[in-house]
Amino acid sequence: MSGRDAPTNTARGHGYKSRSTYPLTAAMTDNKPARPMHEEGLPTAPGAPSEKAPLEARANGPSMDGTVVSERGGVQKGKEGGGGLARHVSHKPDLVSNSNARLANPLGDLTDEEVMNNAAEFARANNLDVELFRKGGLIAKRPSRFEMMSELSEQDKEVLRREITHKWDQPWILYNLVIACSVAAAVQGMDESVISGAQLFYPTQLSIGSGVGRDSWLEGLINGAPYLCCSVACWFTDPLNHFLGRRGTIFLTATISFLTCIWAACTDTWWHLFIARFFLGVGIGPKSATVPVFAAECTPAKIRGGLVMQWQMWTAFGIMLGYVADLVFQNVPDKPHITGLNWRLMLGSAGFPALIVMSQVFFLPESPRWLMSKGRYQKAYASMLRLRGKPLLAARDLYYIFVLLEEEASIVRGRNRLWEMFSIGRNRRAVLGSTIVMFGQQFCGVNALVYYTASIFTAAGFSETSALLASFGLGLINFLFAIPAIFTIDRFGRRPLLLITFPLMSILLLFTGLCFLIPDEKARTGCVALGIYLYAMAYSPGEGPVPFTYSAEVYPLYIRELGMSLATATTWTFNFIVSLTFPSLVNSFTNTGAFGWYAAWCALLFVLILFFLPESKGFTLEELDQVFSVPTGVHAKYQLYNIKWHFKHYILRSKEPHRELYQFDENDMTEEEKEAQEMARGMGGGGH
Repeated sequence: MSGRDAPTNTARGHGYKSRSTYPLTAAMTDNKPARPMHEEGLPTAPGAPSEKAPLEARANGPSMDGTVVSERGGVQKGKEGGGGLARHVSHKPDLVSNSNARLANPLGDLTDEEVMNNAAEFARANNLDVELFRKGGLIAKRPSRFEMMSELSEQDKEVLRREITHKWDQPWILYNLVIACSVAAAVQGMDESVISGAQLFYPTQLSIGSGVGRDSWLEGLINGAPYLCCSVACWFTDPLNHFLGRRGTIFLTATISFLTCIWAACTDTWWHLFIARFFLGVGIGPKSATVPVFAAECTPAKIRGGLVMQWQMWTAFGIMLGYVADLVFQNVPDKPHITGLNWRLMLGSAGFPALIVMSQVFFLPESPRWLMSKGRYQKAYASMLRLRGKPLLAARDLYYIFVLLEEEASIVRGRNRLWEMFSIGRNRRAVLGSTIVMFGQQFCGVNALVYYTASIFTAAGFSETSALLASFGLGLINFLFAIPAIFTIDRFGRRPLLLITFPLMSILLLFTGLCFLIPDEKARTGCVALGIYLYAMAYSPGEGPVPFTYSAEVYPLYIRELGMSLATATTWTFNFIVSLTFPSLVNSFTNTGAFGWYAAWCALLFVLILFFLPESKGFTLEELDQVFSVPTGVHAKYQLYNIKWHFKHYILRSKEPHRELYQFDENDMTEEEKEAQEMARGMGGGGH
């Protein structure tokens, strides 16, 4: 086998199991000199110049893009002195500490000819279509310049044009994958709301119905039992995904969810109900970590937010459906030898969405990125082809993912992955961002309302039936107002949605709490219902969809399961704390004090999001390595500058030009090409 035909280390794997063979710049190796990776007797890695002649391979005449690199590392034009791109020594940002906030395509360091040859080497090593991947590699390098590429046919260009103009025109299997798996979220959505209705009935039957002292704590413990378990069970995500894949993990956890919901409906003591609901968490925890990651890894970046947020959409739908179950079953009479049939049917009904997931999941394609992590590139391409619908798009995305994963390998130290999640700056910033939004989803107070809506409305003066109807109204609003986020989360970004809605939630919680002080019962009930409904309208398009979407995006592939385990463990731990403490919080500080407590947290979370949450909109999952390599101090300092600039611009009418945080390396593009690049940004990668 010739050196050209031999599969290289780079072609075989993506770098975190065996270190990347791409030559890394000094900036990406902690300012240590880049070591040549070629070994005697092995073929040279794609694009890696040999140790003996590091520049000859790229310095002998113009490449296909008209670029010549001199032996001194400078840049020259082609023979005519014009045309083509001036290729700099390196466009790669420092993934260890990107203090200049530079974002660049790593293929920008290579000529068109080198990129196509590398892509062909990758395809040949993995028994894929060589010519197709040559084209795909070239498009991945310059996604906005495909109109000028003579290598592409008119049919190829039309495919790329349509991708820009019809971003929602995706294969049905992609939408089926996202929705079918996100239906799993309806299980915990229903559980959160059916327990709200069931607690009007089961405490009395199980002899914990006094509502004060020990009984109030036991009620909170039973309600929060699944989420207490989730805080531990989430850590099963990594080994389950490693051995079973994304689909296998979802199937197993959906099965557990179904069985434990039926189990909870068959209990006859408070401690038995606690145990059954506790083990429901084994199904909810790993599933809640896996489904958003599965969706994020399969969807294009330009619509990723709108599709990954289906997890929250179906959680909201499950909450609404749970309230429907409460209304349907509340007056079901007991049967011989069965007492409390109404609340048993409520709890058991929460398991049925899991059956829908179980029946569909193995008909869906596996995550291409997970398959790549196992070195199964042919299967990864087949999966990507089903998800993208066009061979050219699948080849481009698969190769670009491969290249970016090679670059991502530069931050891996090869130590304990859990330790690297905190010791490596890029990973640590992802932990900080996802922890803020996941903590915020609980301490914004929404689940205190969802779990105890019926009790809150009853305390405000509603009858039991009216309280359940009012609770259904909350679920309906929560679902309907999440729908606009399908489009706004990718249009405006994750940060803007949070920065707009958190102040609104703080004000509305404070308003609702003060409404409990109104002496007139009719006015009090009306104002409390209004405040809760307006709060749900603010929550649903912002802090509702963002946390799981954001957390599924921000971690690099090699720790993605661990990172999502931490994120979901955070949200479920504080979910349990909220559900456990809310009854006692109300007893100690009244409803007004409890609502004021969560209003204060919403105000604090606004500040944390403003300074410590990078935007993830529009980038591929691998391009986010560059975004999160920007130090936290640089990001926070820029936000202070941004506040100052907006004050001077809109209040003092200053004409000072605005400075953007991220400096995009556009390879010396013209202004027209930069506009095209901005329009097409997010086209060139597997997470696109």
